[in-house]
Amino acid sequence: MIRVLLTAFEPFGRDPLSSSLEAGRLVAAGPPAGVALEFAGLPWVYGDSIAELRRAVARFEPDLVIATGQGGNRPDLTVERVAVNLDDAVRAPDRKGNQPVDQPVVPEGPAAYFSSLPVKACVAAVQLAGIPATVSHTAGTHLCNHVFYGLAHLIATERPELRGGFARLPYLPSQVSGRDTSASMSAETAAEGVRILIRSAVAALHSPPVGTVAGPRRRTWLPRRGG
Repeated sequence: MIRVLLTAFEPFGRDPLSSSLEAGRLVAAGPPAGVALEFAGLPWVYGDSIAELRRAVARFEPDLVIATGQGGNRPDLTVERVAVNLDDAVRAPDRKGNQPVDQPVVPEGPAAYFSSLPVKACVAAVQLAGIPATVSHTAGTHLCNHVFYGLAHLIATERPELRGGFARLPYLPSQVSGRDTSASMSAETAAEGVRILIRSAVAALHSPPVGTVAGPRRRTWLPRRGG
């Protein structure tokens, strides 16, 4: 049985809810068939979030990691393609008040990593089920990208047999009141999208990696067509 680690972020700021956490709980309660799934919540804190991710990977020894976060103002499930080595929290500090500006996620790390998921295949599978989904080429420079890069760096430097990537989920309908956006998705729909993403990623586990490092002194893998 394939072992999958699913992560989500705790609520942050004035939000009492996190769309990724609510959807993740539903996936954990009803995981895809043939999958042994472990669910872990990550703190909305620089450094601590990657440390907790690493502890969950060491504890569960997964074959696949799907990390998720909230994509406010995004109308669909977005699967991230590139993680960049940059923390730039110009919008808001984390839960502990940390607000790094123009700092690397990993000092001396490569400039960027490609996701090792079949990004386009995952998006196509979610779309086929009638759930809005797109490929995203930026996870920003806040904590979503921070964890995505941390995961990719862990895979590239310590666990080359592991696959993983990041997806962002829209606000829940209850979160858009008083905001300048009406874009939202129910937790049930988002959870089903994540289940489909997991199934698509699991199906590709025995294929060559679709992408790893973009940086000096490392072998570079460019995404395969369709990846």
